[in-house]
Amino acid sequence: MGMTSAEDFTFRKTHDDLRPLSVWLGGRVSLDEAVASSERLAWEVSEPAGRGPTLVLSEIVGAISIGRGGSRADVSLSEDDLRQEGTVVRFVGRGGGAVAHVEGQVAIGLHARLEDLGLSPDGVGAYLARFQQALTGAIRTLRCMPVVRPGVHGVFGRSGLLAAVGVAVRRGVVSHGGYLNVCPSMRLLHRVRTTADGPMGSIEADLQRRARPADVRSAIVQSVVDAFGFTRTNIHSGLPHGAGGGSRAGRRHAG
Repeated sequence: MGMTSAEDFTFRKTHDDLRPLSVWLGGRVSLDEAVASSERLAWEVSEPAGRGPTLVLSEIVGAISIGRGGSRADVSLSEDDLRQEGTVVRFVGRGGGAVAHVEGQVAIGLHARLEDLGLSPDGVGAYLARFQQALTGAIRTLRCMPVVRPGVHGVFGRSGLLAAVGVAVRRGVVSHGGYLNVCPSMRLLHRVRTTADGPMGSIEADLQRRARPADVRSAIVQSVVDAFGFTRTNIHSGLPHGAGGGSRAGRRHAG
């Protein structure tokens, strides 16, 4: 998506001027629900007086999504295999390749105008760098050693790609985000070629001990706050009202 210049990393606003980050803990959702929510949120945050930056953490199960960088050939499952697995395949409007979505994976969707993140409207390179910084920060909290490869979107570990990154950008608005494997069953993941190196790995495979998605979700929220300089956060449960489903009011936290 182009080179990142030093100017891209200059905030156009001070941290105190940034709008609060709304965090939604969406629980388990279908891929269709997640995509509908992401598209709705991208529209809602696009207006200057619209919804502020919104982070949705959820668990998508029973699906394989294919972004603009992937193809059906990356999935080594026949239609009969998919029916037996209870898994659907969907082409989605994000970057990145094919990703299998299973229990034990955290889906991370950040939806915001770049200007509301303190970046210039064309600062896509800076956004990706900061988003990956947030992912690596969260992974490190579990004493896992993440690696970002030059020119490759995503975060790697010893077992393979730990976090796939697939972002959509339209008229200065970012949506979708990434998928971080914490403790998934590797069976389905091994049938999907996510990168040129092959299938994804997981934090649990790297650590060779149990890892909990709840711990990772908390770390992701803090890492996103740190990477983008938010000083205030509001945390809720469910999906945002009108963004793919109803909402259940949760606790509020002011950072």
